Amino acid sequence: MRKLCLCLFSLVLTISLFPLLLKAKDDDFVRQPPRRVIFTHHDRSDSDPQQVHISLVGKDHMKVSWVTDSKHCSSLVEYGKESGNYNAKANGEHTSYKYFFYSSGKIHHVTIGPLEPSTTYFYMCGSSGPEFSFKTPPSTLPLDFVVAGDLGQTEWTNSTLDHIQSIDYDVLILPGDLSYADTHQPLWDSFGRIVEPYASRRPWMVTEGNHEVESFPIIYPTGFKAYNARWPMPYQESGSTSNLYYSFEVAGTHVIMLGSYAEFDADSDQYKWLQADLAKIDRKKTPWVVALLHAPWYNTNSAHQGEGDSMRLAMEELLYTARVDLVFQGHVHAYERFTRVYNNKADPCGPIYITIGDGGNREGLALSFEDPASPLSLYREPSFGHGRLKMVNETHAFWGWHRNNDSNFVVKDQVWLQSLSSSKTCSKSVDQKIASPSTKDEL
Repeated sequence: MRKLCLCLFSLVLTISLFPLLLKAKDDDFVRQPPRRVIFTHHDRSDSDPQQVHISLVGKDHMKVSWVTDSKHCSSLVEYGKESGNYNAKANGEHTSYKYFFYSSGKIHHVTIGPLEPSTTYFYMCGSSGPEFSFKTPPSTLPLDFVVAGDLGQTEWTNSTLDHIQSIDYDVLILPGDLSYADTHQPLWDSFGRIVEPYASRRPWMVTEGNHEVESFPIIYPTGFKAYNARWPMPYQESGSTSNLYYSFEVAGTHVIMLGSYAEFDADSDQYKWLQADLAKIDRKKTPWVVALLHAPWYNTNSAHQGEGDSMRLAMEELLYTARVDLVFQGHVHAYERFTRVYNNKADPCGPIYITIGDGGNREGLALSFEDPASPLSLYREPSFGHGRLKMVNETHAFWGWHRNNDSNFVVKDQVWLQSLSSSKTCSKSVDQKIASPSTKDEL
């Protein structure tokens, strides 16, 4: 009987996983099923920092965030340019939160600086535990971004993070869905430990996804309790009143982090903030503008169809008029790159839309795409991976999508981009007639 049960289980497992073992149309790559969630335990003392990560604040400051189990540790960062030699220090603030029967540790946030560009700093958190180090981004182009969405904490996540770490970069940007805790708060702690070796060395700039909401009627009606406590971004510096949407600038690039799960209609605070934020950009000094959001505005995958449509209808014209160069989207667990688009039509002055919700989450890949493919969609593939965006100079950038293989990665999609600020056609008023679009390898 036991053997029969095992045979039946194996048969059911094979049938259920068979659709996942699909091959790409253009190669013999076999897509594997989702991998197990990894829970990373705390192996330091109660007073030692854990879950250390950094984020940009203004043009020359950095926020250092960490958690201690002990409530008596100070929110202090000591730092300097030589290992073990800290000639500067800064004090910050701390917080904590409760979620049903869970109580967080003491969550520290300390802003340090001013810092020099392209410089390695060594630092300690709370005068205890290990030494960490980070490198500040450059003040001028070129600049290297890593883009990874829907990260989670699985064996695939670890694969993505290892591939990211194998090539140096300046800033990581993440369009939502970090820990996939989904109200199970210890998974937030585990996620912080998983990403610490990476997020403590380079700034991670994030926006929220649906898995960060964690609302509950009456008790936690507004949601985002853990996300806001653990991952505060520099929203106040950009004039925003919410951690759910903000912007920042680094080396000639203005990055807008939009909130798919905050109000976005024309009367909302987010809409008014976006209008004001876009109006402040000087494209002569800041030739590149990039936006991130979670629920896709353009999507030919069968997953999450239409979920970003209402936000697109409310805000797309703002991005188009401001000549935003690229929009990165998450939510759909696959990769897809569109041509330049506006109002569901190819438009040489619209943004390039890229779905990159393929970081390694526990829910697995979104395998089904519309058939036939839309002419707006230039490349699509349901595989785990990450992207790299190199701002080469004021006029050109290079984008590449890196698909995960177990022990290495393969660059499967790449394209040269021209900044819209350098386009004579697109620098004219949007009221003027725009030339017919082209779908060359340079967009």
